[in-house]
Amino acid sequence: MTRVLLIGIFVGGLTAQFVKPVGDALEGKGFLGGALLSLVGYVLYDAVRKLSSSVRTPSRALVNSRQLGSFVGEAFRAQKVEISFLGYTGETLYNELYHRLEELPVDPGPTKRVSVRILVPDFRLPMTVPSRVGHDGAPVDDPEFRERIERKCKEYDGILSGLAEQLTANGTVAVECEYRLYPGIPRDKICIFNRKQVLHGLYNVAARMRLNHLDPEFYDPKGYSTDLNVWSREGTAAADAAISTWNKHFDDLWNLAAIPAWRQGP
Repeated sequence: MTRVLLIGIFVGGLTAQFVKPVGDALEGKGFLGGALLSLVGYVLYDAVRKLSSSVRTPSRALVNSRQLGSFVGEAFRAQKVEISFLGYTGETLYNELYHRLEELPVDPGPTKRVSVRILVPDFRLPMTVPSRVGHDGAPVDDPEFRERIERKCKEYDGILSGLAEQLTANGTVAVECEYRLYPGIPRDKICIFNRKQVLHGLYNVAARMRLNHLDPEFYDPKGYSTDLNVWSREGTAAADAAISTWNKHFDDLWNLAAIPAWRQGP
């Protein structure tokens, strides 16, 4: 409405300046100056709106980890698919990726190349999470439980990398899937899709579970129940900066991460 009003003043003033009957009807002088002033106001208004848009914060929406499938499906609409994950075991992402990769031979869509990078904790190191719940709730490092979680990650990595090799050998789509290890506990859950969209949430590090009713309790974060904030590029400077920061953070962690022993051979 502001734009229409300003351009209307400009057109009216310009007409009154050069069309005498219109000027007489408006009974005023200096129409050209007023018209030019309104035009300046229009330009300034448009510039202020663009500036305001450029400094908006990235939009965020809250989703549950169970909704990762829709994000994976959307990512696979690109020719070059890049999916990066940092978290606990990658189980929720693994399930969605496995089914989508299985479909590639019959439904590749536009996809020509797929790169999947998954960062999980180094379970060879003593940890407070995951751990056994000790006296008064104190975390007690449990090597056997850590080994159990590590075997799960090894299984996921083996299945995804094996599927990637088969798909690449068939020649339809080039696929790479790899796990690496970071030191520390599973606190942040981060998913990055095609370097354009970031999902970030925090695990409930105090979550407990039992393997069976006779076993002790363990601190074991449940990734499928983790809520995630969604950050997407919107073409604004602030959004681009936020997404670029997330990408650099993950790239740096990946370059510093250790290769799992199960990938290093005998």
